[in-house]
Amino acid sequence: MSVKILCIAGARPNFMKIAPLLRAFSSEPFFEPRLLHTGQHYDDKLSRIFFEDLRIPRPDVELEVGSGSHAAQTAEIMRRFEPVLRDEQPHAVLVVGDVNSTIACALVTAKFQLESPFAWKQGTRRRPVIIHVEAGLRSFDDDMPEEVNRKLTDAISDVLFVSDPAGIAHLRREGVPSDRVFFVGNVMIDTLLSARDRAMQSQVLVELGLAGRAHGLVTLHRPSNVDDPSALREILTTLDSLACELPLVFPIHPRTRGRLQGLGFTLDPHRWILTDPVGYLDFLKLMATARVVLTDSGGVQEETTVLGVPCVTLRENTERPVTMEEGTNILAGTQPSRIREAFTQAMTAPRTGRVPQYWDGQAAVRVRDILLGLFRS
Repeated sequence: MSVKILCIAGARPNFMKIAPLLRAFSSEPFFEPRLLHTGQHYDDKLSRIFFEDLRIPRPDVELEVGSGSHAAQTAEIMRRFEPVLRDEQPHAVLVVGDVNSTIACALVTAKFQLESPFAWKQGTRRRPVIIHVEAGLRSFDDDMPEEVNRKLTDAISDVLFVSDPAGIAHLRREGVPSDRVFFVGNVMIDTLLSARDRAMQSQVLVELGLAGRAHGLVTLHRPSNVDDPSALREILTTLDSLACELPLVFPIHPRTRGRLQGLGFTLDPHRWILTDPVGYLDFLKLMATARVVLTDSGGVQEETTVLGVPCVTLRENTERPVTMEEGTNILAGTQPSRIREAFTQAMTAPRTGRVPQYWDGQAAVRVRDILLGLFRS
């Protein structure tokens, strides 16, 4: 019997985590992986670039949900996902990360009954096994929608794969049985390491007029930073003062671009290089060659740690403390004085850091091998 695993992705960071898992599953005949794209983030041009850059096959199922409020989007994913479960009859549903697609698909799966039972390590079962990759992350900030998604998904998952030891401790405190939790490392780093050589061939620096010039890289998309006009203005004003010292490349997230236009805030093209969102390989080249990265992204904190690039995180908390304890990340918050202080530290005395355990490009293989043991036994 082969095991059908329905792999869920909805936002661009999900695909960086799904790509190595699909490759690992496809190399083992025991598994039948299927890719479902909820369409939570959807841009035809950028999606096509990401699929090409990451060498991901086109999705087997596309829900085409689109944007919406958290409630509307989550509900629509659930509504459209249930018939897919009915048609596909998967033995397992694998979700990654902490976006609305993650919790929506996990919750539907938790209540779904298959037509035929199957056997796995825990005995005979009628519901698909819920697998959460990147489990156990905690920012301890319940105002973050992602934190709610993380907690709820972990609570109903059957198999939880964590990317650093802190995740094990968090899940233990929350009462998750230890035989469900596995420390495998970071699957997103699998993607980075496999794509790094190709990314360094990117011509994005030439295209942006940056060949031979130092630059910083900025990403901003978190609602707490971009949805409040006064907060966004204060952050951009602070970053603009830093751009006098180092030109800043800013691939603008659609959410941020809309807020920027609403503010009527302009960024001087002599200090800023503004672009639309770029593909994975181009972004990796921009990040790997940057003097410093200023970001509110979780994944970028991890990637800069592996690349050895100084990172200044524009948030009051992080669910990835290992990037501060072992890596190159500085948690600056959003106050101007703290951002400037962190920027100066990153430029003059950057953290050297080290790569955390199991961030070695083999996390997806560990996931595959553990699941082989769980389903074959």
